[in-house]
Amino acid sequence: MTSPPGAGSASRRVALKVDADTLVGTREGIPALLDLFARRGIRATFYFTFGPDRSGVAARRVFTRSGFLRKMWKSRAASLYGFPTMLYGTLLPAPPVGERCAREIRSVAEAGHETGVHGWDHVGWHDGLDGWSDEKIREHVDRAHEEYRRIFGAPARSSAAPGWTANTRSLAIEAERGLLFTSNSRGGSPFFPRAGGRVFETLEIPSTLPTLDETLGWDDLPTDAAQREYYRGAPRGTEVHTIHTEVEGRSRRPLFEQILDDWQSDGVTFPTLGELAREALGKREEIPIRELVRTTLPGRGGTVATGG
Repeated sequence: MTSPPGAGSASRRVALKVDADTLVGTREGIPALLDLFARRGIRATFYFTFGPDRSGVAARRVFTRSGFLRKMWKSRAASLYGFPTMLYGTLLPAPPVGERCAREIRSVAEAGHETGVHGWDHVGWHDGLDGWSDEKIREHVDRAHEEYRRIFGAPARSSAAPGWTANTRSLAIEAERGLLFTSNSRGGSPFFPRAGGRVFETLEIPSTLPTLDETLGWDDLPTDAAQREYYRGAPRGTEVHTIHTEVEGRSRRPLFEQILDDWQSDGVTFPTLGELAREALGKREEIPIRELVRTTLPGRGGTVATGG
């Protein structure tokens, strides 16, 4: 999806993929982002977590995922996500996001943005998918899609795996949904995933730019000015940039606004993921097949799915 360095500004596009992972991000971050996008005439693609917010349980990644403690420390996670969020599912009960925030979730479509399914239990999927049975994977997929239908009154047309965590079995269960596309991976142009010897026919659109919660942990980008300079030059063609309602919609909203203003002043435009999917599928014979594997990324603990 990324064009060679030096591509002209007229060809620079950034599709914004918005992940709502937590209660606070859904309740507070969504309204803030809708206001921000409305004032700039930007449409985005939002993905929602509908089940229990168990963000506090993620603290155990310190012991199970290489680099997680450093990421949390360097990105100042407590200030990014808020103190109560860091305790949900441990010292505080895990609140049901879809049940409590249906109005905020529904408002995204009412504002003209695309919507899709992120998941049911974000932490559970992110940390446990590879050890789950097919039945448990299907239960989580079904519950998330059922809640989406309850809130929006229609089935979802796309989904995006929590934490870019996907495997052969999750792709197979997801394929039963007849989705237009998914966004489960990082890096590269749209592709058809191959896993476990099977080629899946649901188009995959990866996120291509580093996320802000990753770059905040980079030693060479210690200030907001450095972050802005990096992101201003990051789009080289058509990119997909994942943002988080908890971060760009709350704690780092002023910085994200400045990044958007820099992009718009440079002529960057903002297609939706659905528009990118229809563009790619219009030339279906040119879409490559890539093996779905795992990789590591600077500033992110653990691994993410990628297309080879």
